[in-house]
Amino acid sequence: MNLKEPFVITVSREIGSGGHTVGQILADRLNTRYCDRNLVETLEDKFNLSIEEIEKRKGEKKNWLADFFQHITPFPLAKDMGADAQFTQEFKRGVTTDDIYKAETEILLELANEGSCVIAGRSGFYVFRNHPNHLSVFITASDPNRIQRVMRKQNLTEESAIALIRDIDKKRENYIRRYTGTSRYDIRNYDLVLNADGHTEDQLADIILSYLED
Repeated sequence: MNLKEPFVITVSREIGSGGHTVGQILADRLNTRYCDRNLVETLEDKFNLSIEEIEKRKGEKKNWLADFFQHITPFPLAKDMGADAQFTQEFKRGVTTDDIYKAETEILLELANEGSCVIAGRSGFYVFRNHPNHLSVFITASDPNRIQRVMRKQNLTEESAIALIRDIDKKRENYIRRYTGTSRYDIRNYDLVLNADGHTEDQLADIILSYLED
């Protein structure tokens, strides 16, 4: 991947692996935009975006997303909004998951058109599979470490943490299979797969940056 040209780094991860924080660190070090669930949902909520509204905006003005960015200052940071916890919430907009997937895909593609970015989740590995300057990363961790992290970050009992992890794993896998026809656990979908065990988030970011420099 060429960092001198507009690029997209997608970070897929298991809950409790620290992958979301790794994505934020990468974006900070590369001085680029970090796009996570909170950003996508902010765009959807603030501007009542549906796939039809997106197409309308695109037809009216080519640089529609840049205009939206001017109204969101600053972007909400996932670390301030409890990003992992938000994965347990459902969209409450009266639209189907098909509508959501289509709208999110359009938003992600437009985000990338605006310039380089790091994208957490959102089926990014699939959406950008044909992008000419894309690095796809998957971050995993052992169950004991995932459980301990979720317990610590969300102040949960071990039993509740296990239940949450199982629920989110199942929902994410079902969602990916439905809309991409593949499994998020298929390592062929990624350029780089990292096990977070024994590493800090900063160390994982270092590994990814070293990979980019090779």
